[in-house]
Amino acid sequence: MNKSDKIFVAGHRGMVGSALIRRLESEGFSNLLVRDRSKLDLRDERAVTKFFAEQQPAVVILAAAKVGGIKANNDFPVEFLLENLRIQNNVIHWAYESRVRKLLFLGSSCIYPKFAPQPIPETALLSGPLEPTNEAYAIAKIAGIKLCQAYAREYGANFISAMPTNLYGPNDNFDLETSHVLAALLRKAHEAKTRKDRKLIVWGSGKPRREFLHVDDLASACLLLLEKYDSPEIINVGCGEDISIRELTELICDVVGFDGELIWDATKPDGTPRKLLDVTKLRALGWKQSIPLRDGIGRTYEWFLANYAR
Repeated sequence: MNKSDKIFVAGHRGMVGSALIRRLESEGFSNLLVRDRSKLDLRDERAVTKFFAEQQPAVVILAAAKVGGIKANNDFPVEFLLENLRIQNNVIHWAYESRVRKLLFLGSSCIYPKFAPQPIPETALLSGPLEPTNEAYAIAKIAGIKLCQAYAREYGANFISAMPTNLYGPNDNFDLETSHVLAALLRKAHEAKTRKDRKLIVWGSGKPRREFLHVDDLASACLLLLEKYDSPEIINVGCGEDISIRELTELICDVVGFDGELIWDATKPDGTPRKLLDVTKLRALGWKQSIPLRDGIGRTYEWFLANYAR
């Protein structure tokens, strides 16, 4: 990519989008296109059509999506399916129509079957049933992947798809009704410490294992993919290491400074037993994460204290 390329980052105010903006700016890319929902609703095809016709971006990064944790995904499947399909279909279609040179679609590790082999290779896609609690979101993301691949096969479009693992970092969602596990645990531990509670109730058994990647590491991987990866085949983005939810909770409590007892509520769902991505393809391109989990949680907690807790 050229430093002067006009790059549209869809979803720039979210955790992923804002990390992409930080990374691109730090690398000297100055012609960045951003629009918040009040100025461009990506669900509105007419608005998206007008935007692409007027702005003519050279590169598009599709980081906009309706996202949430187990509870939100399970409670609102219609919204997760319909809204994500509308966003994806509009952006991908009009990126092609306006002759965008390259598009990066960001999917999710939840596209893979609930009982996929571990670590999960890209070839596991559509090889088994999905995790029921986030099936609607996963199906929407799979549709986005297949649409990008269809444009590549039928029209030769350079549309690529990356599948990030569980992400965390600045601008994460700390709303306990809709947040993902790391952000929810961090907020719960902070509030328990602030109230001087002696117990902290955590959903599930603590046994499932998850992989966590700091969003700034994802942003660096995305830039590498935009510069070096041109295959329509999906590529995983992760750190190649996982941790149990129990270990994660203990680590977060240590960082936050909560020393009370952990109570595990086994009546709540665990979700997929294990989710670790095979990152062989990404490593072969020369990329490796740079932010250790403990350091990343520490940075995220500092951001939380400065921007959310108050």
